[in-house]
Amino acid sequence: MKRILESGQFSNYKDGIRLDSASREVSSIYQSYGMTTVFISHKHEDLEDLSGLIGFLEKNYNVKAYIDSKDSSMPSVTSGVTASKIKERIRQCDKFILLATDLAVESKWCNWELGYGDAQKFNSKDIAILPLKRKGYDDASYKGNEYMQIYPYIAYYDGTEFYRDRTPVQRGYYVVTEDEKGNRTINPLRDWLNNH
Repeated sequence: MKRILESGQFSNYKDGIRLDSASREVSSIYQSYGMTTVFISHKHEDLEDLSGLIGFLEKNYNVKAYIDSKDSSMPSVTSGVTASKIKERIRQCDKFILLATDLAVESKWCNWELGYGDAQKFNSKDIAILPLKRKGYDDASYKGNEYMQIYPYIAYYDGTEFYRDRTPVQRGYYVVTEDEKGNRTINPLRDWLNNH
């Protein structure tokens, strides 16, 4: 299992992705088409990885992603209005994913969004962290914060792992929840995205 994914992991999916299309206000029209809406919290400097992630989610899972960094309705200077609009977008979206790069982990805005996302999505299990380390670095160099360990996270299983009953885990992306004892529950990313 790859618990911490690597920068560039989704680079094959960024072709044709226009980030400004992911910045349109989430409306019920997407949900009426059966699309899951996802608020993606991210650091603005991570746009390369962000565009790959959006392409990956939209092309494989019938998802409509929302990002605030290209939203033209946001104030040009961050303020209380910015925070209010972000809160509204988080509430409107079905799911919340933090693209948890080292920069995002250090960002006061990403941490604030995670806290608000927690309040809106944690009990309904509609929140997940996508840990992403720098390319070529080992897992130990990833900065992640201790408090992020309470959240489900998105991981990649390569098909060599087994469930407790010895049935193989199919290769793919999963949302992993760990309890205090380190016991894992895994849910295919597709199922997690479609369950809201």
